[in-house]
Amino acid sequence: MSLLGALSDRTLELGPAREAEPSGNWRRARTADHVVWLVLDRPGKSVNTIDRSVIEELATHLDWVEAQRPVALVIRSAKPAGFAAGADIAQFTGASKEEIAGMLGAAHGVLDRLAGLSAHTVAVVHGHCLGAGLELALACRHRIAVSGASLGFPEVMLGLHPGLGGTYRSTAVADPLEAMTMMLTGKAMPARKAKAVGLVDAVVEERHVAAAVEAALHGEFRPREGGLKGAALRLRPARRLAAAQMRKSVAARASEAHYPAPYRLIDLWEVHGGDARAMQAAELESFSALVAGETAQNLVRVFFLREAMRGLRKGASGISHVHVVGAGAMGGDIAAWCAREGLRVTVSDVALPSIGRAMKAATRMLRATLKDPLKVRDALDRLVPDPGGLGIAAADLVIEAAPERLELKRRLYAEIEPRLKAGAILATNTSALPLETLAEGLADPARFVGLHFFNPVSRMQLVEIVRHARASDETLRRATAFAVEIGRLPAPVKSAPGFLVNRALTPYMAEALIMVGEGIPKERIDAAAEAFGMPMGPVELADRVGLDIAVEVGASLRRALGADKYPESPAWLTEMVAAGRLGAKAGKGLYDYDGDGKPAKRKLDALPDGAPGDADLTDRLILPMLDAVVACLREGVVESEEIADGAMIFGTGFAPFRGGPLAYARARGIETVTAAMTRLESRLGTRFHPDAGWAALSRP
Repeated sequence: MSLLGALSDRTLELGPAREAEPSGNWRRARTADHVVWLVLDRPGKSVNTIDRSVIEELATHLDWVEAQRPVALVIRSAKPAGFAAGADIAQFTGASKEEIAGMLGAAHGVLDRLAGLSAHTVAVVHGHCLGAGLELALACRHRIAVSGASLGFPEVMLGLHPGLGGTYRSTAVADPLEAMTMMLTGKAMPARKAKAVGLVDAVVEERHVAAAVEAALHGEFRPREGGLKGAALRLRPARRLAAAQMRKSVAARASEAHYPAPYRLIDLWEVHGGDARAMQAAELESFSALVAGETAQNLVRVFFLREAMRGLRKGASGISHVHVVGAGAMGGDIAAWCAREGLRVTVSDVALPSIGRAMKAATRMLRATLKDPLKVRDALDRLVPDPGGLGIAAADLVIEAAPERLELKRRLYAEIEPRLKAGAILATNTSALPLETLAEGLADPARFVGLHFFNPVSRMQLVEIVRHARASDETLRRATAFAVEIGRLPAPVKSAPGFLVNRALTPYMAEALIMVGEGIPKERIDAAAEAFGMPMGPVELADRVGLDIAVEVGASLRRALGADKYPESPAWLTEMVAAGRLGAKAGKGLYDYDGDGKPAKRKLDALPDGAPGDADLTDRLILPMLDAVVACLREGVVESEEIADGAMIFGTGFAPFRGGPLAYARARGIETVTAAMTRLESRLGTRFHPDAGWAALSRP
């Protein structure tokens, strides 16, 4: 049993005057020295979340505490993972603003009672203490963090801000600018920093928790002094200046129209900071409006899409050693990421310089993502250059990441397959070649699968799990589990031209290039896409992918699916590629790039009379992408709307606040979308003709 578990159980056994009462989500015990322990332990769950039942049961325990008047009340968690992971957001799905306000108002009343107890109240937090869990802890007089704990408010990631008192309690007990930064970014704060800014009173090892509680009860924790900054920020003029800087910082990351939550939080603090009651009322009103709004509802949907994709894992993969064949940009990144996630990795390539470049790139990526030099060292120790491919014989999974040439890949498989150990999986990272064709000549195609990662591997969460007719269910199961185990999101797709993501992304990029050829400024095209919510405009994206690759992928899809949806690349583009203007990697493409890799973009002028409006540009870009997703759904390339939306969000960055391409189509109206496509078709050509699959989507 862990020290935490021992402490939680021991509280039920201390002293002859104890009272122990398991009660649903909570266990309560009173020790001989009149200290009451409330231990949060939601049955059947690996982590604690805060929902209505937790709050209602807490109210019942507070009735008992108020009647018994103990010396102190200590709250902690029995879950090894942490104190609490936040609110159970499922309770807000589909609820009206009035229903949400009612739930929150009742919960605020309970936490206000906790905050108003005459007894000493202490929250002991370990592991993750997030969102509503942190708000519960903030309602206690003191907070003790166990070393390694992390505290934070991730609500902004769901289009919200704290709604159970976090906005005014955190800015009251901690440095208000640090508290606001934590809420605005959604980033968790390590325990030591939380102590430095005043969010917790002490940081101790688990074995010293009891002594720290004693110290709290004897008044040894002194409240944080706010100093001149704290005094100044109690005045509205100072808050107004700080709020202006906050808005400027937030605007650089997210627009108010698409992500209103951080702006509403800044408004709350600027107007009501220092007045707890006023800020509480404003927090309730603001949170209720946000959670019932379209942005939050869609971001909550995205949260559940992520959980559903993780939930595709069934059992463990049994993969501990990965060998990567091909140390180019993708292969090197895949190898480095697997090593980062704790796997032993060997990597081979016919060219020694490629392995050297991959190791240098891995070091940069690991330093950027791990931060801790010891963790970087350990990951690099797991990443082994293997020019002779000796690791193939010991690997549980071999991933081929060679250039997209059919005969080259088949030749590699002929060399690799006889060296595989029993039970090993052979995977390809191909982004376009059909797996049925690649599998020809394999002695055992049942253990062959596609694992299509996206660039850059360290940031793009999606992995397409590509099946073919002869792949075994066990191979697909293990490949899916492997993706989840290395922190990626699996999207099962059928082997088909472009699979799902590239098939949907290509018409988006192709239409942008057609518009460039029509003389529409590329900056305006990119701006229209970014205003819609895409992380990068399609013209710049084509440059980042590589214009040579864009031409090649477009040609491949045109051959497989027909020229009506995938028109031929314009002649001027192929001339650019022939002249060496390949995009960002060459320093010049559709844009010119400076030494830091930033494109030189002209300032946008006002639209001239008769020019197409930005809404028209947006439809030309986005509707072909939606149409391709619908075609993939109809053809069985992807099996559900949920996986299709999740794949496009996590594989392309499709505007998360819109909930995914199909969710966006439904919100806009299926008939409205298909009518818009038909109008574009009549004006611009057959590539806008709606796919037959829209008819099925339009039915209830």
